[in-house]
Amino acid sequence: MVKRQWHEEKSFWETFEPTLFGEKVMSRTNEEVDKITTLLGFNGDRGRIVDLCCGVGRHSLELARRGFSVTGVDITAKYLDGARKKAEDEGLDAQFVQEDVRSFVREGAFDAALNMYTSFGYFEQPDDDKKVIENVYASLKEGGRFAIDLVGKDQLVTAFQPRDWHEEDGTLLLSERRIEDNWTKIVTKWILIKDGTRTEKEFALRLYSEYELKELLKKCGFKKINTYSNLDGEKYHQHAKRLIAVAKK
Repeated sequence: MVKRQWHEEKSFWETFEPTLFGEKVMSRTNEEVDKITTLLGFNGDRGRIVDLCCGVGRHSLELARRGFSVTGVDITAKYLDGARKKAEDEGLDAQFVQEDVRSFVREGAFDAALNMYTSFGYFEQPDDDKKVIENVYASLKEGGRFAIDLVGKDQLVTAFQPRDWHEEDGTLLLSERRIEDNWTKIVTKWILIKDGTRTEKEFALRLYSEYELKELLKKCGFKKINTYSNLDGEKYHQHAKRLIAVAKK
């Protein structure tokens, strides 16, 4: 029997949905979409966008509300069912596809692609990350753009916190982190305490520096690559809180 990886476990995504997509996160969606569309170069025009690892569809749905034709891709059926229902209720041009991003590809179908909110580096093998980027490249039209949003290795080196906690809506979330394999991986344990019940889950992400991410994008065919410290478009620097790359096919 093949052991499931953490990102393939339905229970992980369903248990931590309130943590991942709480009120504070959802309230940022409109502003984030304003900035994402600017970074992607949509100046009043519209197009076809694929949102990879779209989760509950918060970016996908808002983009569709603004007139984009959107395809959201994720593996979590519960998330996709909720997003489809909202799209249908609002009459939006949005479809939601349950598929692994390592296999999802639609040749030359999209003007832009998104991979937001640290939804990259899940897989054990680096070649799987490369396959995701190759699929994105193949799915974009000539001149299409890809925006990817991570926590960069550069930032973690200077601001690594082995543990922290926060409380929201009566739920306490404790986070414990460790670095493994010579700074190529971060392993995080989340301890969720709600209504007297304690739930623990551990997950791992492959880490990329600015240089490593740009090199991976280049290997997959992308030519012009710009990196930013935030969605405002501030040039990337060593004290950045995020690593955002926008790559052009």
